[in-house]
Amino acid sequence: MYTLKQLEDIVKDCGRCPLAETRTHAVFGEGNERSRIMFIGEGPGFHEDQTGKPFVGRAGELFDKMIHAIGLTRQEIYITNIVKCRPPGNRNPQESECKTCIEFLRWQVKIIDPDIIVCLGSIAAKNIIDKNFKITACRGIWYPRGTFHIIASYHPAALLRDSAKKKDAWEDFKSIKKKYEETLCY
Repeated sequence: MYTLKQLEDIVKDCGRCPLAETRTHAVFGEGNERSRIMFIGEGPGFHEDQTGKPFVGRAGELFDKMIHAIGLTRQEIYITNIVKCRPPGNRNPQESECKTCIEFLRWQVKIIDPDIIVCLGSIAAKNIIDKNFKITACRGIWYPRGTFHIIASYHPAALLRDSAKKKDAWEDFKSIKKKYEETLCY
């Protein structure tokens, strides 16, 4: 079994798909290695690629506000993405890129072993919950998978583009807080 550090070193040297050719930094993930909750986005954007850290820039600032609103901090959670390298022009990751990178995510989940997985956006939900997932219709629903409680909500970048979705995202995050509190009891 890998440690997170060993896995991160492998990701930093990865050249399995064309995304590695255009990245500045691979963005592995960060946070509490023993977290009970893991947030998963689609892939790094410009600021993430520049810093090597997940969820920075305007979407990261909004994400921080969202987790703080439910009583969490980055030090308590773990956050990562489906793909670890920025797709050119901030396009969505292609299916082949997701399939290439998903093994790294599976190892991250295995090592951290969270109780709750939160998919941020449709790309994450399609790769984790169901390939036909529709974020508008299916967000906010809990999906039990083995020992995991999985839910999808809007990606913070989507909320920046369409503030009308913030009300639904807030409902999702209240549900996440409730489930998180329930997991602390067992």
